[in-house]
Amino acid sequence: MTTDSKNARNSEVKIQGDEKISNVEKAIDALKSGKMVLLYDSDDREGETDMVVASEFITPEYIREMRKNAGGLICTCLHSDFCDKLGIPFMVDILDVASEKYPVLKELYPNDIPYDEKSTFALYANHRTTFTGITDNDRALTVKKITELCSEERFKDFGKEFRCPGHVAFLRATEGLVKNRQGHTEMTVALAEMAGLTPITTICEMMGDNGKAMSKDLVKKYAEENGLVTINGQELIEYYLKEFSKE
Repeated sequence: MTTDSKNARNSEVKIQGDEKISNVEKAIDALKSGKMVLLYDSDDREGETDMVVASEFITPEYIREMRKNAGGLICTCLHSDFCDKLGIPFMVDILDVASEKYPVLKELYPNDIPYDEKSTFALYANHRTTFTGITDNDRALTVKKITELCSEERFKDFGKEFRCPGHVAFLRATEGLVKNRQGHTEMTVALAEMAGLTPITTICEMMGDNGKAMSKDLVKKYAEENGLVTINGQELIEYYLKEFSKE
């Protein structure tokens, strides 16, 4: 567990009267209770809502809900401290090193992402006890096992317990989280950190039947029908920087 996460677990969240703050509180409480939260980033970024669950609570049922009712890519976001200790780099760094032998990889560098400067993709992995790795049970197991490994600080066992490539996308949160990048990876890890949980989350973009990201109206309807908390990126970022940022 990171230092920030330990501090969050041992400190009481300050309840504010502001409506935005109370909504963040609802999201924190939901995540702590093992429930799913729906997080929209912003109109100026991806313009997407992600289903979010703290990875320590992952189950095959959550994977199934993401697969059937969200439909995007199921990813697991890890705090940068964990990635440093595990030895997990950004995928772009792997491509950079490998490009010495395979020059075409240099041409594939994602330097033209319309909403961001750098991707947080790291590795695709399976736990070694999975079969194909793609089933709901297998993906939930992979997510559960990487979370347990990190929370128990058994970082040297990473290579023994996991194999690559696999079927769970590991995303490496940028150091400093939302202070330095404001993507779903950083926001959801920050949310877990604020909740005092192991700062690893599993997320999936919600897609609409029109071939685009699910509209905010449909997301709201889904949330109401399923009793889920919705939150937008700006309120989460403002709360994190005010209550949990060291600077």
